[in-house]
Amino acid sequence: MKRLFLAGLLALASLAHADDALWAKLKAGGNVLLIRHAATEPGLGDPPNFFLGDCRTQRNLSDAGREEARRVGRALKWRAVAVSEVRASQWCRTLETAELAFGHPPVPWEALNSLHKDPDREAERTRAVAALVATVRPPQNVALVTHNFNIRALTGISPSTAEIIVVRGEGGKVVVVGRLPVQ
Repeated sequence: MKRLFLAGLLALASLAHADDALWAKLKAGGNVLLIRHAATEPGLGDPPNFFLGDCRTQRNLSDAGREEARRVGRALKWRAVAVSEVRASQWCRTLETAELAFGHPPVPWEALNSLHKDPDREAERTRAVAALVATVRPPQNVALVTHNFNIRALTGISPSTAEIIVVRGEGGKVVVVGRLPVQ
């Protein structure tokens, strides 16, 4: 029992060290933070006949999601991670996540729009995001707030709500540097 407890402590210490190393890489810059929008009201996708320009027709952030988005911003600020540009998909839940996390409206970018019901656009949108990733150099970091389907198409990772997947452009490829679930 004692051995199991010590193994657990060592694993936690190792995880904390890995997180510290990832935060240090973020602070140095040259990264893209792929952020899945924060928690929403229950459901998958949007109601039938939703309209991008009308938040009343979409599935939006819950109160818990709004707090998640604020925690993302506080974590980045507390760790002194500078973000030079913030873009988000045109969905209200991503725009609101970005604004709550970074304190100002993001640049809406169609390449980040949800692939959930638009899989035919996956290659085009993924290429556009990968092209942006390839241009980011230290000391800049860029934050992209988007959807699970988009992050999974680019990285193979299906993130939790408000989770940050840190990527870099290396050798013409998008390389995952690490994951930061912001709690």
